[in-house]
Amino acid sequence: MQTDHERGAAPAPPPRGRRGRRTVLVTSALAVVAAVAVVGALGLGGGGAQDGSSAPPRSHSTVPVTRATLTERTTVDGQLGYGTEIPLPVKVTGTVTWLPGESSTVKRGGTLLRVDDRPVVLLYGTLPMYRELGLTANTRQDTRQGTRQDAGTEGDARGEAGQGTADQGPTGDASGAPAPSGSPTPGGAGAGRTAGTLRGMDVLQFESNLAALGYTGFTVDEEFTDLTARAVERWQKDLGLPRTGTVGVGDVVYSTGKVRIGHAGVRLGSAVTEDALTYTGTSRKVVVNASAAEDSWAVRGATVTIGLPDGKSVKGEVASVGKKATAPEEGGGEGGSGAPTVPVTITIKDQESVGRLESAPVTVEYVGRERADVLTVPVAALVALAEGGHGLETADGRFVAVKTGLFADGRVEVSGSAVREGMKVRIPE
Repeated sequence: MQTDHERGAAPAPPPRGRRGRRTVLVTSALAVVAAVAVVGALGLGGGGAQDGSSAPPRSHSTVPVTRATLTERTTVDGQLGYGTEIPLPVKVTGTVTWLPGESSTVKRGGTLLRVDDRPVVLLYGTLPMYRELGLTANTRQDTRQGTRQDAGTEGDARGEAGQGTADQGPTGDASGAPAPSGSPTPGGAGAGRTAGTLRGMDVLQFESNLAALGYTGFTVDEEFTDLTARAVERWQKDLGLPRTGTVGVGDVVYSTGKVRIGHAGVRLGSAVTEDALTYTGTSRKVVVNASAAEDSWAVRGATVTIGLPDGKSVKGEVASVGKKATAPEEGGGEGGSGAPTVPVTITIKDQESVGRLESAPVTVEYVGRERADVLTVPVAALVALAEGGHGLETADGRFVAVKTGLFADGRVEVSGSAVREGMKVRIPE
């Protein structure tokens, strides 16, 4: 890592595109020290204040010692994009008959691809599809027996076995007597529920999606009832599928939100495979390959500044830090140190601030060390003392020894018994 301390007080803008290159914007005093080393060689330096009456005037420019907060900022290279492409967990088998365009966006209810001319649909959720969702054998039998009770639902009145007639009460039998306590009410929340009803969080996740797509007539809960099956049939009809009321393991794929299609791993007419399609999220982000030995800045939630190719800057936030260090490419890359790196992912909340850029090399600036409420002077005010170390020249030509601390933003932290806030010091020529 190269710092401004090592490079001079006015660093040139860092070149872009070098893998692993790190530039620290910390202002340095070394060039200044070398330029004024002759002061110490003439015996004008010392451990404390000295009589400077014989010293020739060095400059008419004086500056005050001020109290401030110094912040060290470091710039590293990053890559703007959509993140690492991930294979879609397609579980259906068959022949690929349609593929989406690369970089296209698919939302909830949209088709990811078609296999045997059947759509594989995107839904939102974190629980993978691991089993078929439908009515169990007991529920199917109960549904057939209860058909006469809810025959009026969706215009399916059949009037079989004397039930469902105009003489039937709202919740009871033909005599109008109320239904026994705890019995399911046709069309109500308990309709079609039996001991064999399919239950689970995956049912709740699927029903939540079905409701979000506008399908109603069932209760969103952890039970797959005959009312859920009827809503599935309406969904299947809209998709152009046979109305089975059952959702197969390969019929849907879950993601946490809408996806951006990456590259296809198969061609039309080929058998579908696990790497048939890759995807990413739809929000642009930055990935930095940070030195594993110097990644203390990469803390989740830390704020950074992203420099775009057009010179604009946008705010970013560290979202994740890889836990596995990767060995560098052979030779360490152009200008690289060859040190192992870890991937740091940075999100950008204001996506509009990035404009239309989808992929580009960028810089990421983060805050390193910080020193609050310290005495500071411009780096150019430092002089080298003959006995070693640094000093400052006062307005009346005396030299005082100082101890230097953090270099940042063109200034340096100074301390010493003879240094006080507001004291005037000269800028050497």
